[in-house]
Amino acid sequence: MDEPRERGTERARAAALDLIRAVLEDRRLVAELAGPDGPLEPLEPSDRARAQRLAVSTLRHMGRADAVLKPFLRRPPPPPVHAILRLATVEMLEGGAAAHGAVNAAVALARADRRTEALAGLVNAVLRKVADLPASDWLALPPPRLPGWLRGRLDSAWGRAAVVGIEAAHAAGAPLDLTPKDGDAAALAGATGGVALPTGSVRIAGSVQVSALPGYGEGTWWVQDAAASLPARLLAARPGERVLDLCAAPGGKTMQMAAAGATVTALDISEQRMARVEENLARTDLTATLVVADALDWDTDQRFDAILLDAPCSATGTIRRHPDLPFAKDGASVKPLFPLQSALIDRALGLLAPGGRLIFCTCSLLPEEGEAQLAAALDRHPDLAPIAFEAPWIDPGWRAAHEALRLRPDFWADRGGLDGFFIAGLRKPA
Repeated sequence: MDEPRERGTERARAAALDLIRAVLEDRRLVAELAGPDGPLEPLEPSDRARAQRLAVSTLRHMGRADAVLKPFLRRPPPPPVHAILRLATVEMLEGGAAAHGAVNAAVALARADRRTEALAGLVNAVLRKVADLPASDWLALPPPRLPGWLRGRLDSAWGRAAVVGIEAAHAAGAPLDLTPKDGDAAALAGATGGVALPTGSVRIAGSVQVSALPGYGEGTWWVQDAAASLPARLLAARPGERVLDLCAAPGGKTMQMAAAGATVTALDISEQRMARVEENLARTDLTATLVVADALDWDTDQRFDAILLDAPCSATGTIRRHPDLPFAKDGASVKPLFPLQSALIDRALGLLAPGGRLIFCTCSLLPEEGEAQLAAALDRHPDLAPIAFEAPWIDPGWRAAHEALRLRPDFWADRGGLDGFFIAGLRKPA
């Protein structure tokens, strides 16, 4: 390896370690840490991507790494040392990194920090034993279990077999899904070497550089999980309709509705996240009116023909993409979201024109953020009519009460899975 590249790899490992420690010790999300002033900021784009991949993979397989490391440790090491051991273990056994290089790099990381330098010898000894393990031992390990606060809730809601399937989906990770701007999934699949999914998305297997894919510069598609694209597909915005995208960032659904010809207003409380929406609209040459405001306080005389509310939620349906989430959140942090979701549903209904339709969705696996929210909304507003979704790609197993859809990561296992989502449609009386 040439010297500049080697230095870049060293910096990427160090940044990955910083990410892992911030998630585990400070309970911060990788998405927060990837911004300005984060550990990735000084890196070149390729090293930044490598660091994030290393950190995410380590967090995804941390349960397996701990199972491998346990026989070689008399007691749990200090958290900074444990993070180094986990990173190197996953890099070798999951990532296939050369043992010599990974062990030496881990020892160098330990020596570079006064909090860990005294245990550099331990790092070296333990990882050399890990390096001698046969690959079959790693492959035989079960998928990491969800944390207790979440596993118990999902077990009660969906059953043990479903939870095991969800954990397997999380361990497998998520492929890259694209939404074609013109709706022609077959053409985009042909251009990118992907596979057109029944829902209209294009799925790309393996690790790719997104910006190098055909059509990126021309804005002919955007990255969006297949499940995340369904709420806007089911809303089915029509040309000229006044449509509101509440909690719009990062803008995938806004772009879907703008591409359909609707007059779209996109609202989000975060100025920083709304800047991403603006960038995405510019790249795809689509237009929408952008509003930075709290949806509960936004003052407008407008009434909309259709509203898409992708409400703030636990995001537990996206763990296969964001394995840091179970370490950064717990049950206590989720509960305040439930009343917020109810308030946002009521606010959205107030902004809806007579006869208008509301799509409510969350990327959550918790019934409290989906099925229970829908049932409570129908109790509060008995004049609402659930919308029956009809599309050839809807699997019968997705259907839930009140005409809603429930998606889980263990669905479509043969196709690479889906993010967990709850999607419901409601029509306001004319």
